[in-house]
Amino acid sequence: MTATVGLLHPGSMGAAFGAQLRDRGITVLWCPHGRSNASARRAERAGLEADTLPSLVARADLLLALCPPAAAEDVAAQVSEQGFAGKTYLEANAIAPERMRRIAGCLPQSVVLDAAVVGSPPVDGKSPTLYLSGPGEQAAEVEALFTDTAVRTKFLGEEIGKASALKLAYSSYQKVSRVLAAVAYGAADAYGVSDELLTIAAKRTRSYLVETDYIPKTAARAWRWGPELEDAAALLADAGLPDALMHAAAETLARWDASRDTNLDIAQALNALRVEEDPDQVG
Repeated sequence: MTATVGLLHPGSMGAAFGAQLRDRGITVLWCPHGRSNASARRAERAGLEADTLPSLVARADLLLALCPPAAAEDVAAQVSEQGFAGKTYLEANAIAPERMRRIAGCLPQSVVLDAAVVGSPPVDGKSPTLYLSGPGEQAAEVEALFTDTAVRTKFLGEEIGKASALKLAYSSYQKVSRVLAAVAYGAADAYGVSDELLTIAAKRTRSYLVETDYIPKTAARAWRWGPELEDAAALLADAGLPDALMHAAAETLARWDASRDTNLDIAQALNALRVEEDPDQVG
């Protein structure tokens, strides 16, 4: 491959992606200005070539943005100031579709691709998936870059925002469930029943996320589950643990109050969760 890739910036995921490209003989650039010693060490191990930002932007055929999500728009603005006309900007941070569209608007002369990484960094046999949405021709070029690497790719279509939406939909479950696991274990531990909690949990082998047929059942039982979670919030508070997630879940379940013991389909159950537009706020 003759493409030159600029990497903004080599965190653990970015450096691992860069190493995969380097193994294919692709030149991967990074900018050390303002970066930590840890970033420099990661870049060195990955075989990345240091350069100034203006030179990196000028040399790169494609820029891969893998930075802390909060910095995504600032990074895009810095690139825009340098000029990146006619080349591809791959925005692969975990950001909302609205922010993704703002970044695309910040780089009007570039081809902006929406991307999302699901999975662990591609090291030690791990194979994350890089989801892509946006212009098909450039998405195909990115897929070609990662051919025969540990990074899998999947094109979702040409609509900007699809890849970002998929990432946040998945991570909202994955990350919040980790938080819930921590506070649930903490509550059980405070009462000396953590071993029994783990025994109960070990009986499950599937993720709740794949059990979409249970969504209407949840709606029908929400009237019972809400008060139970308010008591769970009290348990957490008694144990000195945060209770906000339990209160928020109970508030969400309250949207299904009118669905008590009803037979909804998935679409109806989800529609009941959605916030209705206040007519007094329209116009």
